[in-house]
Amino acid sequence: MPAIPSWLLEPLWDQFAALLPDRPVYDPAHPLGCHKPRIPDRIIFEKLIQILRFGCSYESIADCSCSATTIRERRNEWIKAGIFARLKQIALDSYDRIVGLLLQDLAVDGCITKAPGGGQCAGPSPVDRRKLGMKRSLLVEGYGIPLDRVLAPANRHDSPLLAPTLDKLDDLGPLPDDITVHLDAGYDSQKTRDELAGRDMAGEIAHKGDKAPIQAGQRWHVERTNAWHNAFNRLQRCYERNEEVIDAFFDLADTIITVRSLIRQAWTLYRWDDRPARRP
Repeated sequence: MPAIPSWLLEPLWDQFAALLPDRPVYDPAHPLGCHKPRIPDRIIFEKLIQILRFGCSYESIADCSCSATTIRERRNEWIKAGIFARLKQIALDSYDRIVGLLLQDLAVDGCITKAPGGGQCAGPSPVDRRKLGMKRSLLVEGYGIPLDRVLAPANRHDSPLLAPTLDKLDDLGPLPDDITVHLDAGYDSQKTRDELAGRDMAGEIAHKGDKAPIQAGQRWHVERTNAWHNAFNRLQRCYERNEEVIDAFFDLADTIITVRSLIRQAWTLYRWDDRPARRP
């Protein structure tokens, strides 16, 4: 069973491979020049996609083509080189150029998931009998394309995470003059309104005590993106302990979500000679 369809995997790999540095197949420092050949990067990339999608361990996904140690070492090498973050930024830039990011309407929301392995982003979950959990404060644009996130222990409240989440907008470049941030009732406080006013942003915040469906507004996009993230089992039940590794998996998931939406929306926005008869 493929982790993602080939029409999505191939463009991801083509761009990912373009970011990788040139490495010889054999180690030139080997005294006899006959060292075991390097495992192809394509194999490791597909293994990481499978780990992200299915949530299995490195030992479970390892086979005769590569070991679990090789997957971890190559993963750390790519994280150190910033490959995953650059891949996500390229996907966002491509989406903005072809479809267009709706930055006039932003939405932020927190989501609690399980983190049974503990680690830097784990804490007692208030909704799971104080078992270890992780919270992500997610920032999305008007359609639900993930822009960035802040990771924290599960017992952190959503409201204090708003400021560091909005700080992620500094990496996006020029922003529209009029930005509206859509928030749920967990952010209904004067501190939140002062934070938005200090950034020259308007806030559409649900009021505590009122029924949510009446005033959901544009906030359902971030709820849908949280569901998209939770479809990746590695993010829904995270066993990673290092924050940089978790961020790398989130960057890879954000890239998949962005490229998938780009392909599907471009199919209806543009026409070309060899366009397939059916939308994937």
